[in-house]
Amino acid sequence: MEQTFVSVFILILLVTDPIGNIPNFIGVLQRVPPEKRRRVVLREVAIAYGILLGFMFFGDHILGWLHLTQTSLGIAGGVILFLIALRMVFPGEAGVFGGPTVDEPFIVPLAVPLIAGPSALATVLLVGSQAPTRMTEWVGALTAAMAVSAVVLSFAEPIRRFLGERATAAAERLMGLILTAIAIEMLLAGVRSFVRSFA
Repeated sequence: MEQTFVSVFILILLVTDPIGNIPNFIGVLQRVPPEKRRRVVLREVAIAYGILLGFMFFGDHILGWLHLTQTSLGIAGGVILFLIALRMVFPGEAGVFGGPTVDEPFIVPLAVPLIAGPSALATVLLVGSQAPTRMTEWVGALTAAMAVSAVVLSFAEPIRRFLGERATAAAERLMGLILTAIAIEMLLAGVRSFVRSFA
């Protein structure tokens, strides 16, 4: 599956799911003073960005240390994406990643796993390892996606009030549907690569 700047940008935006994370962020930040919430959000997005950037740059090394192939990573990433997408389309009471904590967040759960979750980590690792010569392009796509996430999540409460509960839920399910198709494509690409290895 040939990746482009736009496709990687959209993919990262889908797996980090800023619209779907709006209710989670509001719930987690309930006990944080209103004047500090935006600063906390920006800090957590920056931490998630750093983690994802690290996985993007050192993906090949991580694969080597763990003795993993890109084929196995692609199949595993597709499975994880598919499970996340199913929970986006059919959300439970605890949300996509589980219930919120009650203390002021630091790294967990906002940066990890709500933004830089398993699917996002696997995605950037896979993108970086498959086409390392285009790393500048991938960093740009990641930066753009994180910038969008920062804006959306910084204005989580106004956006939720503007869209309403139903529109927010509908947007998340639509993103989940698109992500399901991407997950299936990743799985099929991984299976094709696995079958070709026996040829």
